[in-house]
Amino acid sequence: MSATVHARFLETAKDLSPVLVEALTARGPVEFSVRNTTPFPLYLARAVAGQQLSVKAAKSIWGRVEASNGDRSFCEAFTASRGETLRACGLSNAKVKTLIAIGEATQAGWLDGEALRQLDAEGRAQDLTKLWGVGRWTADMANMFWFGEEDIWPDGDVAARKTLERLTSPRRKTVRTAERFAPHRSYLALYMWRHVDAPPT
Repeated sequence: MSATVHARFLETAKDLSPVLVEALTARGPVEFSVRNTTPFPLYLARAVAGQQLSVKAAKSIWGRVEASNGDRSFCEAFTASRGETLRACGLSNAKVKTLIAIGEATQAGWLDGEALRQLDAEGRAQDLTKLWGVGRWTADMANMFWFGEEDIWPDGDVAARKTLERLTSPRRKTVRTAERFAPHRSYLALYMWRHVDAPPT
């Protein structure tokens, strides 16, 4: 699959930018994989806790959160009564508020992963962003990496958007550029992230 997508991407990029062709050639093919081995509410909570942090810092803070949770269930761990404990783990006030909202939504039964899977990606994103503190970027990441949606362009991701602009044209909206790569826009984001992380040559 990834080889087929890679070949089509190279053909599509020829009409856009030789620099983009060069970047895609150097960075691909890329593999698209899902990370849904944990229940969806837990995935979402961990994603929120790790936002705007290095991998090392996110792992350290989440380790403290898990230790503080003890034998509590997910819904018991993320409640307003445990706000101070969660903040002591290194979470910001905003992240604590979001984790509590996720816990309450889970308790209410509307963050069931399999039920959400029945929705299309846009409907799912609209539902998720009703949660306090869950924005479009978080919903896009969930759609891509937990639900396995292959056609998400996360335009709110600065690294992906700016990289695509540099490889094509800053005068062209990246949403329009990404449309050329449908129905595999999630792969395009993976290429952009891989390009950003690549060592200079």
